[in-house]
Amino acid sequence: MPISLFDVAGPIMIGPSSSHTAGACKIGQMARALFNGSPTQVDFYLYGSFATVYLGHATDRALLAGVMKFMTSDPRLKDSLQIAKDRGLRARFIPIEETTPEHHPNTVRIILKNRKQALSVVGSSVGGGQVKLTHINNIPIDLEASVGRFFSLLISHNDQAGVLNPIYGQLIDWNIPIARKETQKIGSYALTLLNIEGSFLRLPQVLALEKFPGIHFVRALTKLLKV
Repeated sequence: MPISLFDVAGPIMIGPSSSHTAGACKIGQMARALFNGSPTQVDFYLYGSFATVYLGHATDRALLAGVMKFMTSDPRLKDSLQIAKDRGLRARFIPIEETTPEHHPNTVRIILKNRKQALSVVGSSVGGGQVKLTHINNIPIDLEASVGRFFSLLISHNDQAGVLNPIYGQLIDWNIPIARKETQKIGSYALTLLNIEGSFLRLPQVLALEKFPGIHFVRALTKLLKV
């Protein structure tokens, strides 16, 4: 497999670390994309090196920035603790000293809550700007994403053949190229991650994709423009 400039230089990001900062931000983005609505409380359970170096590597600020839909390159990342406080989003960071073989060294369990619901997501930053989700509400999965390179959509849909074909056709009509796609079955439904390179979607377009039969929701991993 050829090595790209991205593989050598890493993601566009606020530092200091692609794994502990940019990767953490992307995990936060993915957790927020799966949460239906706005959380008022978020707890971060930190494992491995996330637990030991999260303050020095800004992992805490990066995770919280991702939950607030900031991009990995957003300069507000360094101020995310204060921004969350100003927005009324309560956050706790809980280092877990005990580690198990099931946890990658850079792992976090994110629990998002509001008055109506709670969601648990476990994710790991596996190096080089790559992250993966390993559990959603304690259901094992293996869903990977890249930091900084793509505009990404997370789609929840019925687990049946051809259900995503109308979405693929619509993206072709909009001249939106799909660089990579990955699907994971989650219980009785499925999640698909679409990576789009060189293009962005706007909120009306994402809302249009949600209207196709068999689609539960479509979420962007970063904040969308409304027009």
